Amino acid sequence: MTMLRMLSVPGWIPPSARMFLALLGRIQTGSLALVTPDGDRCLFGKMRGNTRGVTHGKTDDNAPAATLHLHDWRACRAILRAGDIGFAEAYRANWLDSPDLTALLRLAIANERALPATIAGGRLAQLWYGLRHRLRPNTRAGSRRNIHAHYDLGNDFYALWLDPTFAYSSALFEGDMQRSLEAAQLAKYQCIFDTLGLRVGMKVLEVGCGWGGFATFAAERGIEMHAVTISPEQLALARARATTQPLSPAVRFELRDYRDLDGQYDAIVSIEMFEAVGERFWPGYFAMLRRCLKAGGRALVQSITIADRQFAAYRSSSDFIREFIFPGGMLPSPERFIAAASEGGLRAAPTLAFGRDYAQTLRLWRAKFEARIEFVRALGFDELFIRTWRLYFAYCEAGFDEGRTDVYQFLLARSE
Repeated sequence: MTMLRMLSVPGWIPPSARMFLALLGRIQTGSLALVTPDGDRCLFGKMRGNTRGVTHGKTDDNAPAATLHLHDWRACRAILRAGDIGFAEAYRANWLDSPDLTALLRLAIANERALPATIAGGRLAQLWYGLRHRLRPNTRAGSRRNIHAHYDLGNDFYALWLDPTFAYSSALFEGDMQRSLEAAQLAKYQCIFDTLGLRVGMKVLEVGCGWGGFATFAAERGIEMHAVTISPEQLALARARATTQPLSPAVRFELRDYRDLDGQYDAIVSIEMFEAVGERFWPGYFAMLRRCLKAGGRALVQSITIADRQFAAYRSSSDFIREFIFPGGMLPSPERFIAAASEGGLRAAPTLAFGRDYAQTLRLWRAKFEARIEFVRALGFDELFIRTWRLYFAYCEAGFDEGRTDVYQFLLARSE
């Protein structure tokens, strides 16, 4: 049974705030301690034992427990209007805060069915942000703009908190959460290498190579790598790193759009690039894979996914990530990925799902980001940027911990 204990809030508060407080009374999983702008404390959800001990993290039954500090009542209206986008706007404006953002977002996800407005927002906002998202298509020019907005923030920035492999994708911990981030990233590369059965002398294409981590790893093991990106910043660093190792001519980095790829390869690798393709362009992406694979060749695509049950609602609008972090981004669901690949003449099968490993990856990134926050500021990034990225790390970590998002490796082969 859901219990609600709410202290009386004296004086006048906006109608939107009263609506928001009433909505919180529907919390069914976990608990929330809310501190109002006037300093009053309200407790919502399932309470166990002494409710004064509820702060943040987890309750005794492993459900999320969180604290939300409202600094300005306007935050309530923003959340009711635009869900997680409104929450982000309020957080960026410092109208609200939490000592544990991840716990707060996990609580919202765990109660999504009871509190849909806190995630999706109102219908008008859904339509508006859905239109905005569709106006940022991943055409050739659009892809360059969208990628530039995120990946060309500067290599010095990413070097502050990525591990030495420069991998900006989920690591693989294989149950050992004490494993270092670098070791876990190398384990991910080895998993891809083994799943594809790569052998010395094979010719392999990597689509969306980032800063060259996997391409370098494979080239060191005798694979002839052709790796492409559309980020000039990534390309420059990938080439610079390659010159420090005896790899050439085993690896070739190139600035090229996936739509322009041709040639034949024994295998293709694409690590978390698919999310930047866009649903409208999925057929072209799968056509490229089929065109570039030799007969009998296989491709491995690692992609973040949205839960199948959430896909229809997700694709109809936008969210915090697509508005503030990855313009033009679009996650597939596992079911839709396999169906789209099949429509493109490819057989696709999931070989690994490791979303909890992504949550751990994000925790380690976030910890290093915070440890080097003064260096972030020294690069010229302001407090609005820092708050946005804090929310980005926490938002993604919560999604993977709660299973709303996952990360899959799909193995693909041509349907003959």
